[in-house]
Amino acid sequence: MRNDEGPWILGVSASHNGAACLLKGDSIVVAVQEERLSRHKRHGVYGAEPALCVAYCLDYAGIDVGSLDLVVLGCQEPKDSVKNDMFLNPQLRLGLRGVPALYVSHHLAHALSAYATSGFNDSAILVVDGMGSPWQDLSHSEQSTVQSEERGGWESISLYSAAGNTITPIAKHLVRDGKWLVNEDSGMPRFGTLGGMYSAVAKQIFDNHMEAGKVMGLAAYGTPEIPASDFFVIQNDQFKFAGTVCERYQEPVKWPHKAAEYKVLAASTQAALEDALIYLVSKLRDSCSSSSLCFTGGVALNSVANERLVRESGYDQMHFFPAAEDSGVAVGAAFYGLLQLEGSLPKRRLARDSFGRTYDQAAVLEAVARVPGVEVRPCKDPIECTAEMLVDGKAVGWFEGGSELGPRALGQRSILLDPRRPDGKDFLNERVKHREGFRPYAPACLAEYSSQWLDMSGQPESPFMMRTCKVSAAKRNMIPAVVHFDGTARIQTLTKQHNGPFYDLVFRFYEKTGVPMVLNTSFNVAGEPLVESPDDAVWCLLSTELDACIIEGTIIVKKNPSHRLLDLYPRLEPRRVNVATNLNDIAENGDVSSGDKYLTVSCLTAWGEFEQFFPWLVTRVLKRIDGVTNGRDILKAVSQEKVTLSEYELTRILLELGSAHLVSFAETPSASGTQPAPAAD
Repeated sequence: MRNDEGPWILGVSASHNGAACLLKGDSIVVAVQEERLSRHKRHGVYGAEPALCVAYCLDYAGIDVGSLDLVVLGCQEPKDSVKNDMFLNPQLRLGLRGVPALYVSHHLAHALSAYATSGFNDSAILVVDGMGSPWQDLSHSEQSTVQSEERGGWESISLYSAAGNTITPIAKHLVRDGKWLVNEDSGMPRFGTLGGMYSAVAKQIFDNHMEAGKVMGLAAYGTPEIPASDFFVIQNDQFKFAGTVCERYQEPVKWPHKAAEYKVLAASTQAALEDALIYLVSKLRDSCSSSSLCFTGGVALNSVANERLVRESGYDQMHFFPAAEDSGVAVGAAFYGLLQLEGSLPKRRLARDSFGRTYDQAAVLEAVARVPGVEVRPCKDPIECTAEMLVDGKAVGWFEGGSELGPRALGQRSILLDPRRPDGKDFLNERVKHREGFRPYAPACLAEYSSQWLDMSGQPESPFMMRTCKVSAAKRNMIPAVVHFDGTARIQTLTKQHNGPFYDLVFRFYEKTGVPMVLNTSFNVAGEPLVESPDDAVWCLLSTELDACIIEGTIIVKKNPSHRLLDLYPRLEPRRVNVATNLNDIAENGDVSSGDKYLTVSCLTAWGEFEQFFPWLVTRVLKRIDGVTNGRDILKAVSQEKVTLSEYELTRILLELGSAHLVSFAETPSASGTQPAPAAD
């Protein structure tokens, strides 16, 4: 029921990167991505299925379904598809039976997420991503902006004008038949959108179309020798994707092979994207008189292109919504609901991406008690102790406040390091994050000093790490760990007002070193979501070469600094799965079923149940878990079966099994352990 503080509105992003956002009136109470809860990267959400993120939001707010005034779904697949049939069958509606529901198109939700958090009274809005909603799910006003030859397709680019509480569509580009990315039998995929262009290159170079960030990082090492016309041409204000570039790459050869050629491809893709965006904002300026610009959609995560817009677009002020990818659709969907119920949007500028729930000291200590091999290190002044660790070259996890909704760590779920450390990038890439050596790291800098260290183009704010600026040539040698190959850095600026303890920590580091910044990267390892809970953070500490993690002011360290997760003794949880002597027995057991390539396990969390998919390699590990064999000996045993498995890969498998509650861990062997079952043929 509505009360005097405003309605409860739930926005849901039904996407490959699902999320939920809960509003109370015009204020965001909580928002979270599904992946942070399932621990499965880019976990999808659909309108006709229950979602952990929805339960998380309701639980944190302390309300039940009956308290909601409205639920709004933003989705990419057609709203009447089997996965999203919340309108055709209300009994399936996310478990939210009886709650009034609305639908909002994907790009309009993106646009609202940015405009409603910009603080602008009016704005031009640009949305660019891989693919949005289909033609039939757009409003009549949006359909009217599409050129006739594109009708029947799916959104790829949208231009809007906003004034007060009204958003008006100006132009929209659609891709026919949803072919934003078409995989070929071999070689580089064909593409039909700007987001698809970047994804196709990511697939060609790294064998994963979701790794656009890697392409942006690699681009700094190359020169743009391939002309933009090999990617697309613009005819009658419409993008025609030539695909000529795809013909250059017909062999499925991946990085690090053909490194020199792929550096050129990455640089050329980046240059073509920037040219396209400059063209689009010029069209916006012709159609909308506002001096402000909001830019969002997955392509808006390209901080290098964003900086070019800051410098060349001609807008007086710009807002880059930090959750620019599909998790942000949940925020826009919620604000669409507010607009329908109240007829208004907030006019406050977002200052901090910290939408997750908070955790109290009891939750922190409970996590320490649950995770073997760690302990609390007493300290009267956590800021001072952490600053000293950074000065001493230590790598620490920093956990404070609610988690970020977007993909960038901004001081709530961060790994921190001294930016002066000469081997900082190599250490983190090789020993902590386990990612490619060419990938850069970013500085979190005190805002009042940012212009002294970087060329901020007269606009010294970058609160969400959405801009990449040139580092002063005189300063680069002082902070080698955060300077990219081309002399740039993707900067986050901090203020005392909005960044609290994180600002205090960086200021203390500045007092000790004269350097007003620290290296800030996401609190996770490659291929995993950012940590959400204290348990996630402590497990990440134990499974990497981090020296400590600081959770809400509590410093946690390993009991034995040289020990890792593989030094623990995993044991099966009999309530979840029994390890049998062959794969067929495993397939027939309880919650576990088999397919050609996966084990499918029903997993329980604090917010509900979901299915986890494990590759068949996991069965080799499961068969060796007996409570008396530690991870290192399991690795040796599996290797004797002629299975290639690294320490890092086994660590990830064990972490996934732990998060699925299939195994638990102990510091010592179990007294009631059993011998491992013989390996399957």
